[in-house]
Amino acid sequence: MGQEISATGFDEADFQNFTDQLARETAALRDHHANGRLSGEGPRIGLELEAWLIDRNAWPAPHNQSFLHRLGDPFVVPELSRFNIEVNAQPAGLAGDGLRELEEHLAATWSRCVANAHEDVDTVIAIGTLPTLRESDLSLANMTPSNRYAALNTELVKLRENRPLRIDIDSHHADWPHLKTEHLDCMLEAATTSFQLHLQVPPEELAGNLNASMILSAPLVALSANAPFLFGQPLWHETRIAIFEQAIEQAGDDAALHRVTFGTGYAGEDPTAIFAENLANYPALLPIAGENEDEFPCLRLHNGTIWRWNRPLVGFDDDGTPHLRIEQRVMPAGPSVIDMIANAAFYYGTVFMLAERCKVPELPFEAARDNSMRPPSMGWTRNSPGSAASGCRRVRC
Repeated sequence: MGQEISATGFDEADFQNFTDQLARETAALRDHHANGRLSGEGPRIGLELEAWLIDRNAWPAPHNQSFLHRLGDPFVVPELSRFNIEVNAQPAGLAGDGLRELEEHLAATWSRCVANAHEDVDTVIAIGTLPTLRESDLSLANMTPSNRYAALNTELVKLRENRPLRIDIDSHHADWPHLKTEHLDCMLEAATTSFQLHLQVPPEELAGNLNASMILSAPLVALSANAPFLFGQPLWHETRIAIFEQAIEQAGDDAALHRVTFGTGYAGEDPTAIFAENLANYPALLPIAGENEDEFPCLRLHNGTIWRWNRPLVGFDDDGTPHLRIEQRVMPAGPSVIDMIANAAFYYGTVFMLAERCKVPELPFEAARDNSMRPPSMGWTRNSPGSAASGCRRVRC
């Protein structure tokens, strides 16, 4: 769940104080890892599902505030737009009935959401990009009232030096359109909803599982792709990926500065190194310095403004011990609870198999990245390095 913040305007001192505290917290996390003070619990699993509220005509219904007020469920929270919500499930241990527990909690919460839809909302739907979405729906008038979202939009516009976001999506098909449009704000992000999987493992296992998660990104998109349309136009097989990568961009062409990214390489032995990369390469967007540095408030908030398709997160066990976990973000929402849990089962089983068999990834990082980013636009019959289509007779990792 996104962290709410207490302010919407910042000055130079706020950014300096935040950066100083972020540096201290980054060093402290590294020390926690080096001295064995991170949780060794796991595997534990969890999920987040972003969904759409629609009216009886299947248009977006911008009424998440009244919807959530009626629902009154702490596991269901607002998203960026008034027509999106986020559904969370209670984390569970993977062993035994963990996956079934996750499914039962998600199914029960989803059923309550559907039952709660009436009057201003007809129903709730899970899909990567709503086919009936209109460009006019993506306006600041439809932004959820939130300090976090207002400040995020303001700071992203500043980083782009007030230049509009340029969306350019080529369908790669002679009979399909080439979409070009511009937006002045961050609301294009609301066109994309995802099904995000979490995996907590002991620190010494995080790098191997994170690398395996990157390699698995292409098969996961192949299994789950369901968002070919934007503004009624057929574009990519999974257009959501192109939208999101272009919807939160800042000035500069350096890949290390892209806020939405597949990353710059595989994880090494130190699983905290990515947080040092965050500090070195990404300017702060939301400089709210927390009071208790032992809870890594700046590190966690800053990490939440860098949208790696596979990213490590810092969280806490029930006893307050800090832990590391992986967030896998490539899959779209939907179409049903059963479909999503089946994809989750594939992910958790295969990621452990790859991490165990391939301590050092055989597949070059660039191939893993390109496998994940190119087929959504070109289709799944194209050859990809290390894929079944290229004649590979075994899993390449």
